[in-house]
This record gives sequence, structure tokens and C-alpha cells, in this order.
Amino acid sequence: MTTDPPGGVESDDCLEVAENGDGEGSSRLRTVFRLVSPSGARVVRPERLDARSRAKAMLPSLFTLTNMLCGFSSLRAAQDGNFRLAAVLIGVSVVFDIFDGAVARAVGAITPFGLQFDSLADLISFGVAPAFLLYSWSLHDLGSLGWVLACFWLACAAFRLGRFNVTIDPLSDKRYFIGLPSPGGAGVVLASVFAFDGTFGGGGRLAPAALAVVPAALMASSFRFTSFRWLASPRRDRIWVTVLVVSSLLIGFALVPVGTFLVIAYGYVALAPLGAITAPLRRRWFGAGSVAPPRHYLPSVFFLDDRDSERNL
Repeated sequence: MTTDPPGGVESDDCLEVAENGDGEGSSRLRTVFRLVSPSGARVVRPERLDARSRAKAMLPSLFTLTNMLCGFSSLRAAQDGNFRLAAVLIGVSVVFDIFDGAVARAVGAITPFGLQFDSLADLISFGVAPAFLLYSWSLHDLGSLGWVLACFWLACAAFRLGRFNVTIDPLSDKRYFIGLPSPGGAGVVLASVFAFDGTFGGGGRLAPAALAVVPAALMASSFRFTSFRWLASPRRDRIWVTVLVVSSLLIGFALVPVGTFLVIAYGYVALAPLGAITAPLRRRWFGAGSVAPPRHYLPSVFFLDDRDSERNL
């Protein structure tokens, strides 16, 4: 008997599960499970790879490990009151988080281990580290409420990364993220630490709370955030846009680094809510291609809805 999940592409390998009967002369029941990908990506079992291929598959995880260690080191810097150093270390984590995905695509190896390891590292670097930095930098002035807000950040980051893990599809539409990416949320904290001294008086006492609540809530939201990955690999007819954007950023960071960082971080957070508000007008004026496509849900591994149950009876 062969059990094949609906859809997807089969690998060349099979996992065999044997069950023995209880009585004498009982026949051996063999069930073969084929590894499949819902997206159509070819699935290869690690033991079928040679040593060089396995090493290439593990190479991106070295960048992920560095990302995680920088995030953890940020905790010590924040605890010692070195808030800008803590922010820099989180920024370095962002860089390595970008590179691990780029390296994985460059070597042509996307592994389930690497995907899970990346999310675990991101939870430390963009969940725990920014939450602790926010609390040590300014939220502690709010007492217990400040700690609750830091916990809220961590909870939303964990929710966002967990949701990403169970809906990940290596060949899905990479133009959009579901919810604010956790590095983008961390970017708001980093920009704020460099722009302000952490002391907010009067009505400004609500500013740290807003810094904690708004990005965190957007991480757990279903707003579609543009990934801007096309900037790294633009089409030939739009390469001038990449050149213009990169040149503007370089000039901005050279002349007004903190202000440029603030505009980028805060502007990206505002991008998706503003996009959702203006979506009807953009669809009418520029066509359906100007708005995010409908969200596609991957089948759950653990729970079946009624239609799935009926299909598999």
C-alpha cells in the first residue's frame, strides 16, 4: 500500500514502515511514505547526498549561528547599559540573517533544519534581544507595565515566527511577507535607540509603549509587507530603480545616518497599513497587479478541516 499526500512532487526516495503481525505466519505489512513538497520543489533525503553536498547544505547555518550569537551578546550589552552597542549587535544579526538566506539560494540547498534553525535564531535576535533592549533602555520607567509590554513584544515575535514555520513554502511568492518581518520590527528599536536618549517626559512617556506595541502587533498581523527582494536581483527593465534607491540610501546614510535610519525603519512599518487603506484606489487606477495577491494557506500538517477529512476517507 502506498500513501501519497495529495499534490506536490515526489522525491526519488521512500520511507518504509514495517508492522509485524502477532500470530505465526502472519504477513508483513509494508507502508511506503513518499517525501513530497506542496510547492513542487524536489525533496532529497540527506543520506542520499555526498559529503560535499551535505557541507554545502549546512553552510547557511553558520551564518544563522552567528546571527543568534550576536543577538545573545546584545543582551549582555543592554544589561551593562551599552544600549548603542546592543543595537549594533542586533543590526549585525540582521545582516547575517539576510546572508544566510542568500547563501542558501546561492548553493541551491534549502533544508528543513536550516529553516527551523533560522526561526529559532530570529526569536533570540529579533524577539528576546529587542524586547530586553526596549525594557532596559526606556520601558523600565513604566514599572510593571513596561515589563508586560516587553513580554508582549516577545509573544508577538514568537507568534509571527511560529506562523512562518508552519506556512513556509520555498517556492511561494517572495514579494510579500505575512505580517511585519521580525528584523523590520527590530529595526524600529535600533533606529529609536540611536535617535533618542531613552528619557521621555510628560506626554512623551507613551512613546516607549508605542514603540513596543505597534511593531509587535504588526508582526502578529496579517498585513502584507513588501519584501523588496527585487532590489537585490532586479529585472533589466527596472535596474535603474535599484540604482536610484541604493544611491539615495548611500547618500542619506553618509549625510544624515540617524535620520535616514529613522525614515527607513518607521516608513517600512507604516507601509503595509497605508497600503491596505489605499488598495482599492490602486486597484482601480493601476490594475490588480498593483496590490498584493490573495493569501494562499498551505495544508496543516496536524489538523484537518472537514473538507480534508472527507477527501482522505
